[in-house]
Parts: sequence; structure tokens; C-alpha cells
Amino acid sequence: MGYESRVVVMQQHLNKIFEVSDHIRYVAIYRNGKLISRVRPNIAHASDSASDKYEELLVNPTILTLVSQRGNIDCGGSRFVVVRYGNFFQFMMRIDGGHVSVCIDPEADVLTLSQQLYESILSSTTIQAAAAIAL
Repeated sequence: MGYESRVVVMQQHLNKIFEVSDHIRYVAIYRNGKLISRVRPNIAHASDSASDKYEELLVNPTILTLVSQRGNIDCGGSRFVVVRYGNFFQFMMRIDGGHVSVCIDPEADVLTLSQQLYESILSSTTIQAAAAIAL
């Protein structure tokens, strides 16, 4: 599969995640050192795209590593992480070779939506297949 085809496939995965809820503001998939993301247009209190990039490259992988390592000691592992920033929630979940990150409106029922995202990503053969394809 060529690079352009892989980008189209990854865009389809981003769209699938956005379909889970109108409360989703931003979605990123980071896989094998490649990042693809999209922001819902016209959202209030959006973070800067440059800071989003570094969050995906540095902050979120570090958080997921720390939580996974702690979870694997004696907590039965970890499924996902949710961080409450001032203007939004950030959902993070590991996939093979990377992670999925979803920014959620502060008005959302974040625990219910996080469980829906987890189940959708986990059960999606297309997103899991995307995790196996490096851009």
C-alpha cells in the first residue's frame, strides 16, 4: 500500500472516532513515529496545534508508559487514561506501536464516552489494522 493510500486509511480511522460523539474535539493517531490528527472546526478554547503535536510526541506516550507500568505491577494492567485539563478532557489509549488520543468537551459525560471510545477502538478491526500499518 502506497503512502497516499495509507493516509486515506488513517483519515477514515479519524472519521470513525469522530462518529462516536459530537463531544469529540480532536483526534490523533500516533503510530511507529508517525502522527496524523484532525480538529473539529469551530471549537471554543482550542489548544495550539504546535502544542498538540508535542503533546502527542512527548507527553501522551510518557503518561501511557507510566500508567501502563504501574498498572502491570498489581492493578491488572490499564485500559485508558483520561486527563482533565482546564478547557477539556484528554482520552489516551495504547495501540500496537503507538496510541490514540481524543480531546473531549468538558460538558461530556467523560467516563461513559471514554468507555465507548475504548470499546470502539478495541473492537474496530479497521483501527487495529491501521495500527499495523506505518505511514
